[in-house]
Amino acid sequence: MRIPGAPTLIYVTNPMCAWCYGFTAVVRRLKALWQGRLNVQVLLGDLNAHATEPLQQQEKERLAVSWHRVQERTYLPFDYRFFKQQDLVYDTEPACRALLCVRLLRPVLTLEVLRAMHSAFYVDGLDLKRTEVLVRIVGLFGIPENLFLTLFESDEILEQLEEEFGYVDDIGATSFPSVFLVTEYGAEELSKGFCELHELEQRLLQVMSVR
Repeated sequence: MRIPGAPTLIYVTNPMCAWCYGFTAVVRRLKALWQGRLNVQVLLGDLNAHATEPLQQQEKERLAVSWHRVQERTYLPFDYRFFKQQDLVYDTEPACRALLCVRLLRPVLTLEVLRAMHSAFYVDGLDLKRTEVLVRIVGLFGIPENLFLTLFESDEILEQLEEEFGYVDDIGATSFPSVFLVTEYGAEELSKGFCELHELEQRLLQVMSVR
């Protein structure tokens, strides 16, 4: 539920972004601490959306290094069997589209479903490109399959997702996660990449103090 008069924090993320997997917990804690004083809006960034070519070995190795760095920083679990798959296509568009559907259908659940998607991909090794996997995840939160699929398979949601990717690019979110605060001057960047809760909160307070 949107809080009238409260500032809006934009969290730019992707369900299949390793650093976002680590950072979503930070945003959830911030939202809880600032309950009633801050709106949190989740926007989706284009990370390998619409990829069709399998990852090359060098790309797999680079991705695996990133996963290890996140694990070292956050102590979160990862299933590295992901990298043993043959012809692995790393396409995040279906997962992004699914989360956009959730945001439109049940906005209050957005961060919780995002967390569930992170867990499904990084811990359980599920393929978030598969529609039946996405249906099962959102179903855990009480979203009916027919309602979800009607929106998920519509032309309108495809167009809206592309527009969102464009907006995120326009505000300068070139890496994920990124955090912005909406001010009278537009979207002001608070963080690019992972940071701890106290760092994010300090930056938020600094920007708000000069508004």
